[in-house]
Amino acid sequence: MSSSATLKSLREEVCWANKMLPKAGLVTMHSGNVSGFDPVSGRVVIKPSGMDYELITPENLVEVDLESGEVMAHQLKPSVDLSHHLFLYRHDSSLSSVVHTHSNYATAFAAVHRSIPCALTAISDEFGGEIPCTPYIDNEGDHIGEGILKYRGRGPAILLGNHGVFTWGNSVAGALKAAVMVEDVAKTMYLAFQLGAPVPIAQQEVEKWWDRYHQRYGQ
Repeated sequence: MSSSATLKSLREEVCWANKMLPKAGLVTMHSGNVSGFDPVSGRVVIKPSGMDYELITPENLVEVDLESGEVMAHQLKPSVDLSHHLFLYRHDSSLSSVVHTHSNYATAFAAVHRSIPCALTAISDEFGGEIPCTPYIDNEGDHIGEGILKYRGRGPAILLGNHGVFTWGNSVAGALKAAVMVEDVAKTMYLAFQLGAPVPIAQQEVEKWWDRYHQRYGQ
């Protein structure tokens, strides 16, 4: 497939995923973004800054050269989170998509600097352990990207203290799924904390669920 064809397909996927953020209840107004990376062309496409989700089209996503960070000519302004997305792609070649949200329940955990404990089999499946929370990190330069790589666990998600959620994956759909799952399990764990102290799953049992989900689940 040519670079123009793969980039066109990526634009369609990233447009769809951005539009899914409000539909899945993960964002309000403009408070999140999805990007995707095309290794054939070396380009990243990302949501335009401050654009209403219903106005996003494959064509108005902002295209950026990964190596130089240069926005292609005649493009809109990219998301202010672009630098964090670029940092992650540059430092983890397995990534094809990055999602950032401020979804309510997950961000509530971030507000109190609390990782989401692995007390659900769904967390074992998708994340392979707790969903970690970083300390507060400012938004200067590469600090957020560096913090994500420093504090991330095995799974494709992290909470940024006092900020929100980043997820990633080797596909746009996978990164979006991780964002949806973070919010879902955060809500359940919030409710569990109202009832008492959640009981973490033993690590050897976590491994069983992780292995089944990643090796035998689905078609």
